[in-house]
Amino acid sequence: MNLNQITVPSLDLNKSIPFYEKLGLKLIVKSLPHYARFECPDGNSTFSIHLTDKLPEGDGIYVYFECENLDEHVQNLKAKGIEFDLEPTDQRWLWREARLKDLDGNQLILFYSGENRLNPPWRIDTV
Repeated sequence: MNLNQITVPSLDLNKSIPFYEKLGLKLIVKSLPHYARFECPDGNSTFSIHLTDKLPEGDGIYVYFECENLDEHVQNLKAKGIEFDLEPTDQRWLWREARLKDLDGNQLILFYSGENRLNPPWRIDTV
């Protein structure tokens, strides 16, 4: 099994589409006003947004995008006007993360974890 796509809710796709394009995702399906899908710049995953009347309450949705050159990528996005809630920071779980929210409040984490993404020191070994 392989994860293909994540879909997050949006109140206004006309505003959300340019935001995600600015992040570096490539728009491949534009079915306004209800749906849009993007191709991630690396790998084979896709990311989509769908129109909703109401957003989730509480912390909502967290979406992680891995970037090998995290610090440089964050600086480039900041130069484009993207605001971050957390600058690139080394975390105790051995990932380097930068955090921001999209226009609908969905939590986006840009990160780099290298080998620790799939093989952290505390990984459970199965026989």
